[in-house]
Amino acid sequence: MKIRQILQNNAVTLFVVVVVMFMIIPIPSFLLDILLVLNISLSIIILVITMNIQEALEFSIFPSLLLITTLFRLGMNISSTRLILRDGAIKGEAAAGNVIGAFSELITAGNVVIGFLIFIIIVLVQLIVITKGAERVSEVAARFTLDAMPGKQMAIDADLNSGMIDEQTARMRRSKIQREADFYGAMDGATKIVKGDSTMSIILSLVNLVGGIVIGMVQGGMDFSSVLDIYARLTVGDGLVSQIPALMISTATGMIVTRSVSEGSLGEDVRSQFTAQPTAIMVAGGAMLFLAVIPGTPTFSLALVGGALLAGGLYLLRRMRNVTEQTEAEATAAAGGTPGEVTPENAPSQSDYFKDISNVYNLLTVEPIEMEVGYSLIPLVDEQSGGKLINRIVIFRRQYAQEMGFVIPTVRLHDGSMLGTNQYIIYIKGEEVTRGEILMDYYLALEPATPVKEIDGIETVEPAYGIPSRWILPENKEMAEIYGYTVIDPLSVMLTHLSETIKRHAYELLGRTETIQLVENLKRTAPELVDETCPAIISYALLEKVLRNLLMEGVPIRDLGTILETLVDAMNNTRDPDLLTESVRSALARTITRRFCENGQLRAVTLDGEVERRIVASLTKNEHGIYLAMGPELIQPIITQLSDCMKKFQELGQSPILLTSQVIRVYLSRLLAQYFPGLYVLSFNEIVGTVQIQSIGNITMQSNEQRAVGA
Repeated sequence: MKIRQILQNNAVTLFVVVVVMFMIIPIPSFLLDILLVLNISLSIIILVITMNIQEALEFSIFPSLLLITTLFRLGMNISSTRLILRDGAIKGEAAAGNVIGAFSELITAGNVVIGFLIFIIIVLVQLIVITKGAERVSEVAARFTLDAMPGKQMAIDADLNSGMIDEQTARMRRSKIQREADFYGAMDGATKIVKGDSTMSIILSLVNLVGGIVIGMVQGGMDFSSVLDIYARLTVGDGLVSQIPALMISTATGMIVTRSVSEGSLGEDVRSQFTAQPTAIMVAGGAMLFLAVIPGTPTFSLALVGGALLAGGLYLLRRMRNVTEQTEAEATAAAGGTPGEVTPENAPSQSDYFKDISNVYNLLTVEPIEMEVGYSLIPLVDEQSGGKLINRIVIFRRQYAQEMGFVIPTVRLHDGSMLGTNQYIIYIKGEEVTRGEILMDYYLALEPATPVKEIDGIETVEPAYGIPSRWILPENKEMAEIYGYTVIDPLSVMLTHLSETIKRHAYELLGRTETIQLVENLKRTAPELVDETCPAIISYALLEKVLRNLLMEGVPIRDLGTILETLVDAMNNTRDPDLLTESVRSALARTITRRFCENGQLRAVTLDGEVERRIVASLTKNEHGIYLAMGPELIQPIITQLSDCMKKFQELGQSPILLTSQVIRVYLSRLLAQYFPGLYVLSFNEIVGTVQIQSIGNITMQSNEQRAVGA
């Protein structure tokens, strides 16, 4: 039993060893006949298998099998050459066995010249058409498969991160992609074996012919015509016996590398795709019938083929109409409609998949955050290629949750075929909010206010903060740092842009579901507070509005317990979300102070008393709430002076902050957000008393020009 198992496990190895021995050890003609028939049978089996598989990986042993069959065929060629040269002058056409003799007689049919020309044509078809085409297809398939591999890996990682697949499924899909890349890479090299086999068959045929003539005339004493007749016949027979299997194998090679877009076996695809186009068949039939009536043409043959095509096309067209009507009736019955009524659910153009209405609803899903990257940026994302973007996003999500108290949803990453190779786009809830461009082989150097010296590079703008920058070569990195530039690698540029975009739009990502999740998370540590407040006193809708207001202005919502307690107390006086938010902000004074203060100091711009009074007087209330109704004479000086102050903040490398009273803070913040998106408006109630406030500017009713004239 053990010997049998050992033989089964090593059958291929023993077969290869025996084939190699055939090249050295002479074999009798009867055994050669059996092996030649086996070779032809094996090539037919391989061809049929390649025509019936749906994808290449179903026959993943093909590259190795190609090498083994080629080696087997060459072994038979060498053995037959030995028999032809040794016994050709003695035994004639029976020298190399019955198979080669039978093929020789079948092709030559008594005329050696015709047989030899047929053999040459078959060899040239094999070498120039089939083998050359299969080689090119394999080369292109290998290149495109390897190029697409990072994008496929990224899609798997994105599906895994979004929860669409589990780890086991992701592992299986990664393994399949790797096997597919290995397969096409092996096929690219294996086709060179087919080409070499065709070339070697020509060489062996010349050896048989020339060597046989020399041996027959010199050693056998035969005349030239007799020698040429015998050895030419044997050469043609031997060549055909080897070329027919080689032709089948090379055809199978082309078949297997062109199965990338197939959905079934080749027979199924041909039948379904030809029968799906009855109009084309009818047009071809009509063309043949038209040619049949032209004088001088073979009327009978053209009419026969044309009539058959026309009849077949009409039959297929009638059958398609019957199937369509039956499908419409079944879909209408399932939908409860009337027969003949075409709706989006039963429209003939819809595939069977979308007949299930639940599948249509799947198309309505909107991803919270998406990032689409160009081809050149895939290595930054693909973990198999060493990409670290996904890991960095995970780290950012954890840090943002710890800092702001809100968990960023999964970021869906995918490649964009319509994008430039260096571009990327960030989407929030299905809509583009920003885009950028990265040069992979460069570093981004942020220009300082006063650089020591200008560095050579491609001028650009840093995408996250809009800072003038340059793309520089890696060898200039150290020199740029010496000159005062801040040098950033491409991955950090992309991640910074993504993280800042998410921070700016975090309030949009907080919905009812996320609000309930935050409350449920708090319930684990403060169940009594949650049971008392949500949703008994504070509805989830109201809590969501308050939390979104806080996130919109960069205030952490991590202390959800304090937020709920403050809301309960403040709701005795008002239910306005804006006023409730202001009460919460005051309760989170320590959090806001820590968020915006550095070393116990707060650098900020303040408002003159007169300006505040005029802003308060501009507050207007209607049925939709309170808003600012400020005229241009009041807005213009504020905007002009704030623009100058923003430059000072930029020089200090600090986020711009405007201090005002609590009464007008929220309304002024919304107004100024249109002009200065990065400006934070704080009230004095939100700053703890131990902080030292340093004013770097004071907004008055006079513009800079008026103050200069007054001075």
